[in-house]
Amino acid sequence: MPSPGPRNSITDVPGIRVGNAENQQFSTGATVIVPDQPAICAIDHRGGAIGSRDTVTMMPGSVGSHVHAICLSGGSAYGLDAAGGVMHGLRAQGTGFQIADVVVPIVPQAIIFDLMVGRHDWDHPPWWDLGAEALASAGMDFALGNAGAGLGATAGPLKGGLGTASFATGDYTVAALAVANPVGGCVIPGTDTFWAWMREQDGELGGQTPPGRAPMLYTPPQSKPGENTTLVVIATDAELDRDTALRVAIMAQDGLAHAIRPVHSPLDGDTVFVLSTGRAPRPDPWHGISALGTLAADAAARAIARGVFEAEGIAGFPAYRDKHGAKGA
Repeated sequence: MPSPGPRNSITDVPGIRVGNAENQQFSTGATVIVPDQPAICAIDHRGGAIGSRDTVTMMPGSVGSHVHAICLSGGSAYGLDAAGGVMHGLRAQGTGFQIADVVVPIVPQAIIFDLMVGRHDWDHPPWWDLGAEALASAGMDFALGNAGAGLGATAGPLKGGLGTASFATGDYTVAALAVANPVGGCVIPGTDTFWAWMREQDGELGGQTPPGRAPMLYTPPQSKPGENTTLVVIATDAELDRDTALRVAIMAQDGLAHAIRPVHSPLDGDTVFVLSTGRAPRPDPWHGISALGTLAADAAARAIARGVFEAEGIAGFPAYRDKHGAKGA
């Protein structure tokens, strides 16, 4: 049976490292996911208010299929500078596609809106530097909650954050990293139980138990398109091509529906990336991909809830553990 990997982290996938950087003054940050070698990448967008960079090159019909890193950041459209800092750092390492005598790293990026959480009176936008700092810090272990791109994230009425989760099957590892910043809620209204409670593994959400009442729909406050989104990166060592990676990304979007209500709204920019390092055997294209995509969805739901569970309160948004305690009801 699948079980969490040794770190319960996206870095359980061999060849994957993660780095975070934060600017506390502006309550924003960046997170970089770095494969040791160029990795197959596919992307699935579902929200109605998407902010991204260089994602079209990973879509069907485009010539690109491999990436050198993925960047997630706060800052809304300003935050799209972060990928430039990542590219600059990769270029300095000699990492990227060689075109004549030029090295060009490929770094798709997606952003969240966090500009109302902290100050936004900067003289020099911080995100280029945050991207470079996050790349420089990349390793096997990294902070969760108010870390990296999760520093300024909010999740409905609660503080959101950065979360991760993994599964190891014996044949391959599949894992998720999520920045939970949805307009929807991650906790069932009137309870202290996460919508994703059934998918908890090894007490990673404090020991969730069933809600004591029938689930209700969380009604989000008035907000504007582009102010919320949830970003997910799925990584696996299973060998995928871009078409099968895209199918896994499509299936992984169901993990957002397991963890957030409402989700994929006109107010969100929900985006899922899938990275394949190809170090494990290729799954059967029918049943194998179905199983992989199902685990990816469950890992995504767990990572989203864990990002909220690990977060600390900020700017009037209470932390889950401050409001509900360390355990679900």
